[in-house]
Amino acid sequence: MFTFFILVSFQTFASYILIPMDAESQKNHLKAYGITYWTLEQQLKVKWLLNYRGGSFLLPDSERIQRECQIRGVSFEVLSNAKAESILEEISSPSKNMEAVVLEKAPKIAVYTPKGKLPWDDAVTMVLTYAEIPYETIYDEEVLNDGLLLFDWLHLHHEDFTGQYGKFYGSYRTAAWYIEEKKEAEALATKLGYNKVSEEKLAVSKKIRDYVIGGGFMFAMCSATDSFDIALSADGVDICEPMFDGDGSDPNYQSRIDYSRTFAFKDFTLERNPMVYEFSSIDMTQKRHIPKMTDYFTLMDFSAKWDPIPTMLCQNHTALVKGFMGQTTSFTRDEIKSNVLVMGENKTNGEAKYIHGIKGKGFFTFYGGHDPEDYTHRVGDPKTELDLYPTSPGYRLILNNVLFPAAKKKKQKT
Repeated sequence: MFTFFILVSFQTFASYILIPMDAESQKNHLKAYGITYWTLEQQLKVKWLLNYRGGSFLLPDSERIQRECQIRGVSFEVLSNAKAESILEEISSPSKNMEAVVLEKAPKIAVYTPKGKLPWDDAVTMVLTYAEIPYETIYDEEVLNDGLLLFDWLHLHHEDFTGQYGKFYGSYRTAAWYIEEKKEAEALATKLGYNKVSEEKLAVSKKIRDYVIGGGFMFAMCSATDSFDIALSADGVDICEPMFDGDGSDPNYQSRIDYSRTFAFKDFTLERNPMVYEFSSIDMTQKRHIPKMTDYFTLMDFSAKWDPIPTMLCQNHTALVKGFMGQTTSFTRDEIKSNVLVMGENKTNGEAKYIHGIKGKGFFTFYGGHDPEDYTHRVGDPKTELDLYPTSPGYRLILNNVLFPAAKKKKQKT
């Protein structure tokens, strides 16, 4: 009877692990996502407690999970069954802007990135590595051979899908790395059967578009956001000047841009000058005049029970997040389609930083800027050491997107 009492007591008083995600209780928010992902890999379900203590995670209790939290330096609390039920009851109350979302399966993650790129060249690969979340890298050949069908979630590295080599021509056309990357891109396009890099990148863009329409989850940062939409809008139109593709651009090409083909943006004007480090009017980099010390963006507040998707994507321990620059820093509000949701914005400057939308059966999220903890990241800058920023709100937004496909899907109302 004594043994039975001990077993019953354990089940009663230690049934769950809470990984708190508020500012006061969690010492490593980023690795907490890794613990959650690792738990899903063990075929265990997790509850994401939206708007409860910064978007905490409720896991089944086990010695393995506790030990893994200790090894990775993640704060956790062991809860009794009664305490966990009390929390879930509080969350379910109609008066509380909270929701418990079940995470069912660890999503298979792909990062679209050129061969040979180091993980710290990109914020997403950097934080995935830091959080110990596994991913695979793919590039044009795999995409064109329908390799995306193997993955649940896709991140686009800071790519230029227009075939203009990142618009680095003005400053770096004589740099050895620029010359080499241009040569490699042209060789790859030829190998894949295309006459121009712009034509090959358009084909890749359309494959990615089809992946999302078919039900995929796409996340992009910096120049991969606007250059992707620009490539789709310029299907059948040559917008590249001779130094990029060997021949002149189509006359009056601006008038032939088709905004109906884009995911997020409309009514933008392309930057024709090859010497200017800019793709179009979508980006706010040159239009914003905000001192670094006051450069913040605000996360929007959504109804957790009625709008769980944007609520998931905005989970954080603060609503005010430090701004950061990039080739595409943020998005002009007037050039965002009306069916695209703005989730993070700088209201005083009229710019959107973090946006989300639905395309077909899938979803996309665009996040402006290069590195949430490196305000003005430039070519050749040293990598960010995430051990110095384990509670980064800007990096948390990336990891929210990584877990998003794990959420249990609810049937759509017809």
